[in-house]
Amino acid sequence: MLGTETLTAFLATTNGPRARQFYENILRLRLKTDDEFALAFDAGGIELRIQKVKALVPQPFTALGWRVRSIRESLSALARAGVTFERYEFLQQDDQGIWQAPSGAQVAWFRDPDGNLLSLTQTGAA
Repeated sequence: MLGTETLTAFLATTNGPRARQFYENILRLRLKTDDEFALAFDAGGIELRIQKVKALVPQPFTALGWRVRSIRESLSALARAGVTFERYEFLQQDDQGIWQAPSGAQVAWFRDPDGNLLSLTQTGAA
C-alpha cells in the first residue's frame, strides 16, 4: 500500500537553532522550512523533519543514516567540519572509526547536537 508513496523521516531537537546550524551548515542539507513546530530539510529527495520538542532522550540505536559513495571521503569532510565519530569497544573499527559489517558494508557513526545517533554506510567494494 505505501510502497509507492514518499517517505518522510523524523528526528527531534530541543534546540532548533543549534539543530539547524548542524544539519544545514555541517551536513549540508537544504533547509525547506523552519517554523515553531519543526525544521524541514531536503535529504536527497526525502524530507527530514526535525521536530522541536521540550525534552528528548536519544535512543542508543541508529536513528538515521546515509548511504555514501565513499565513506572515507564523507568521514574526512565531516571530521574537518568538527564532527567526531563514535567508537565502540564491542566492534572492530579501524583508525577512522569504520566498522566492516559481515555483508562487506563499511559503517561509521556520529551524533547530532541532541545526541541522535546517525550513520554513514558504504556498500560494495571499498
